[in-house]
Amino acid sequence: MTQTDATPESVPDAPRRPTAAAPRRRWGRIVVMVIGIPLLVLGAGYVAYQVFKPHLYHGTVMQAPTRAPDMEGLVFADGTAVDMGDFRGDVVLIYFGYTHCPDVCPTTLNKAARALEQVGDDDRVHVMMVSVDPARDDLDSLGQYVTSFGEGFLGATGEMSDIERVATEYGVFFARGDDTDGGYDVDHTASLLGIDTDGRLRIVWPTTVEVDDLAADLDELL
Repeated sequence: MTQTDATPESVPDAPRRPTAAAPRRRWGRIVVMVIGIPLLVLGAGYVAYQVFKPHLYHGTVMQAPTRAPDMEGLVFADGTAVDMGDFRGDVVLIYFGYTHCPDVCPTTLNKAARALEQVGDDDRVHVMMVSVDPARDDLDSLGQYVTSFGEGFLGATGEMSDIERVATEYGVFFARGDDTDGGYDVDHTASLLGIDTDGRLRIVWPTTVEVDDLAADLDELL
């Protein structure tokens, strides 16, 4: 009986052993999914938070903002009557001060001017100083004083009785100090008041507010 050599085709394939690479790949995909998906969710949540997070103002925000009181009886430095309704749709910063103020008034108005520069001198933002010293702040001197901080700055004044009424409605105190050889000072609330685009008294900033923070708040109000 003759024995013949087996050809390669006649030899049955040996059973293949499962390799270790396939399970490793599967586990790798699972690990990527377990770690990657939560990271994607967290990343999306962070982006959404940055976009939609509420703005934190740098002053005292009115919890129930009301319409800014009228300033009936007061006039601007050019002689026109003050009408708060004319500013609807704009933001107004109101400050009660006087032209002979030695420190806090020019400091606060200068901060407002620098904040306006940061928001691009937007013509929808107005700064108004109401004089608490009408005896010395005539229309000409008041106009020259406020525009020294910015061309768009406004000065308002009137009879003392009208100024006292308006100041009270805005929660502002002022009183003439003692006479000295150089004149007198006026003690007054030095806060900066913010009127929003709906004409509501919305926020009160302290004199210590930083320029960058004030500018950020103005951007938000706009």
